[in-house]
Amino acid sequence: MTKALRSTRVLTPAGLAPAMVLVDEERISALRGWDELPPGADLIDFGDNVILPGLVDTHVHINEPGRTEWEGFQTATQAAAAGGVTTFVDMPLNCVPETIDVSALEAKRNAAKEKAWVDWATWGGVVRGNADSIEPLARAGVAGFKCFLIHSGIDGFASVDEADLRLGLAKLRGTGLPLLAHAELSGPVDAATKKLNEAGADWRKYSTFLASRPDAAEVDAIDLLMRLAQEFRTPIHIVHLSSARALPLLAAARDRGVPVTVETCAHYLWFAAEDIPDGATEHKCAPPIRDAANREALWIALEQGLIETVITDHSPCPPEMKHLETGRQKGRFDQAWGGISSLGLALPVMWTAMQQRGIKVERIGEWMSAAPARLAGLIGRKGAIAPGAHADFAIFDPQTAWTVTPNDLHFRHKLSPYLGAKLRGRVVETWLRGEPVYSNDGRAGKFSDQARGKEQVRT
Repeated sequence: MTKALRSTRVLTPAGLAPAMVLVDEERISALRGWDELPPGADLIDFGDNVILPGLVDTHVHINEPGRTEWEGFQTATQAAAAGGVTTFVDMPLNCVPETIDVSALEAKRNAAKEKAWVDWATWGGVVRGNADSIEPLARAGVAGFKCFLIHSGIDGFASVDEADLRLGLAKLRGTGLPLLAHAELSGPVDAATKKLNEAGADWRKYSTFLASRPDAAEVDAIDLLMRLAQEFRTPIHIVHLSSARALPLLAAARDRGVPVTVETCAHYLWFAAEDIPDGATEHKCAPPIRDAANREALWIALEQGLIETVITDHSPCPPEMKHLETGRQKGRFDQAWGGISSLGLALPVMWTAMQQRGIKVERIGEWMSAAPARLAGLIGRKGAIAPGAHADFAIFDPQTAWTVTPNDLHFRHKLSPYLGAKLRGRVVETWLRGEPVYSNDGRAGKFSDQARGKEQVRT
């Protein structure tokens, strides 16, 4: 039976408007006027709630197989569904084995079976010494490739230097697959850390950690990457941009026609360094959260289109690895695992901040659905409410005010810097390929009984 979802506010390709979305089986069959109900169709009326395309998060660390005690497909995909995310792309590290060859990719596929509440894809890895695995991984269907220019925190996912990048980019040239780069160089970080240690800096202070990851680490890495992207004419995607000082480099590269895209994270657009308490290692991530002026510069770049995508970089760990309660290491930023847990929260976080800046809800569709779908090669299936696309929707109530509590966190470990945040806007329902997979009646979230998520291979 045809399903007809309607609202006074549907984010169509033409903008926000009253509309009716017709769904047959797993796909959108048509868009119609608000009162154009076909005979026999099953009407689901969402009133004034906003019907958004299902969000696409292209930067998530699931950690399964191998480190399921950190997260796992079931908890991560349920957290995603609770936040309106219907598709995510998993990072190739933190799992064991790391996704740096086809056998590791198959291990991840096996781990995901009957555990995914939303659709997923995966990035392959470019590490020192695996250049011969890049083409087989591309043929096996990864969405693209991820590399680190600094130690990743995982010994099995080795960082790359310029020589390694050249080998990788030569393999990727002509494939259309992007190379995603963690853009920090170790030289500035090592020098800053050495100076801080020699001065006896207090590592419980966030200001110490921030000083240890200077802007120069990002700027120098992005300068190198832009030169290589121009030389190889291969798309490079800068993940989790933190430093606004790199924006002029990126703008100049765009002007030269360099194939570069850029993402930033919800936490860089929400938090400010000067507000982070001493010892609050749940805020630790790399690159670091910088100051309020830097945050505002990122917002401007996002509004102007220099930054296209907003993702979570959900990177959880067991709470003890944050060293919040462990004797001599308590609250030390140099000892804590770096990563922010946020899957399921990005939409209300972004909307709350957007309202404060007078930004219209329509921008969410580009920043958090269409742009990441393009990056992952999923346009046509994901990222828009349009005929032929998967019937993926986030039904969003933009008015509800609420405060984040542990009960609102559906990922494995209930630790997040967003605990206590006062937000506006909440996901009412999430639909995946024509069926609801999550609903929230204002008291508690409920997930579908069946894990319907499927791998989405880039085409």
